[in-house]
Amino acid sequence: MRISKAVITAASRKQRTLPLQTLIDSDGTEKSVLAIIIEEILRSGISSICVVVCPGDEAAYSGAAGPYAGAITFVQQAEPRGYGHAIACARDFCQDEPFLHLVGDHLYVSEGDQGCAEALVRMAEMQESSVSAVQSSHESLLPYYGCIGGHRLAGDRGLYEVEHVREKPTPTEAEQTLMIPGLRAGHYLCFFGMHVLTPTVLTILDELLAQAPADSAVTLSDALDRLPGRERYLALESHGQRYDVGVKYGILTAQLALALNGQDRDEVLTRLLTLMVHREGARRVET
Repeated sequence: MRISKAVITAASRKQRTLPLQTLIDSDGTEKSVLAIIIEEILRSGISSICVVVCPGDEAAYSGAAGPYAGAITFVQQAEPRGYGHAIACARDFCQDEPFLHLVGDHLYVSEGDQGCAEALVRMAEMQESSVSAVQSSHESLLPYYGCIGGHRLAGDRGLYEVEHVREKPTPTEAEQTLMIPGLRAGHYLCFFGMHVLTPTVLTILDELLAQAPADSAVTLSDALDRLPGRERYLALESHGQRYDVGVKYGILTAQLALALNGQDRDEVLTRLLTLMVHREGARRVET
């Protein structure tokens, strides 16, 4: 299986402006969140990229993509029918081929030379199946992510056979269906914000959309929960870090992570230390 296409979803009405935000990347260059995500994809060897947007957002996203605008195909999500529907809108672009999928409001920092998306793509090509990146996460994070249940594959510490998927489960639901032997107590495997998906996922999404009321939303987790009944579905534990820029202080946290992982690390640490010293001094004067 060869992965040659990628789909970025960025049509959420509440978060559509997040990929347009500007940060300083690890190389010290000012870039949009969208451009940083595109570079993560290009690093995996994929150059054909689709971005799913709200109608009318194409020009803003093309500008945010900068030098990569020519590599993008824009697809509109005309109806706000959820995350799963957004991915289904890219069916014509994917043309029954497997594809890498990243969300438009997450940034990723790898702990090694290989990028997070690159590691996921190579594993999916090797296993010839859908593979979702996951990360061991404390149960306090369950309200923010989809989560998998299953079992670890023998002989491979970071690869799991997926049996169940739940979107933002409650702690009780997670304890009943999503516990995986070997994880720390109170921890679950939550989605990392990137997947390699086979055309079967698009088929399931089409089925779910056809069955659901016209004004209802369909999530990707709904489709992924059905996928193990159709074909093999795996999860790869990522050793990088994901940063959701849509949560409180998300942009700030992502910026600090990029800076501390880049060439300006010492300068940023010095500025942070100076700020903390000044704040501590002001606090002591006040008391």
